[in-house]
Amino acid sequence: MTPFTENVVEIIRSIPEGKVATYGQVARLAGSPRAARQVVRALHSMSKKHHLPWHRVINAKGQIALQDDESYNEQVLSLEAEGVEIGLNGVIDLEKYQWRPNFPASDVT
Repeated sequence: MTPFTENVVEIIRSIPEGKVATYGQVARLAGSPRAARQVVRALHSMSKKHHLPWHRVINAKGQIALQDDESYNEQVLSLEAEGVEIGLNGVIDLEKYQWRPNFPASDVT
């Protein structure tokens, strides 16, 4: 595993219950601000193996980005079980639910 991927795994593990982070946010916190797609790949290939709370990672618009119905519904149910409200079209209020770790503000958005 590359250092970036190790960082991604640790950051995703750190997202608390009832909060979400964006793919880009995770990439920035892991040290590569332009690597949101790599975060997607890491989630896809490592979530089960590393028991990651994959459902807490969403896109920059605050939306659930999964396309297949089964995974989309699983993500919705998992987030709702943690108290996250899901709006129309799978939109989540980032002002209310986005994880804001104790890092410099420029690293979080």
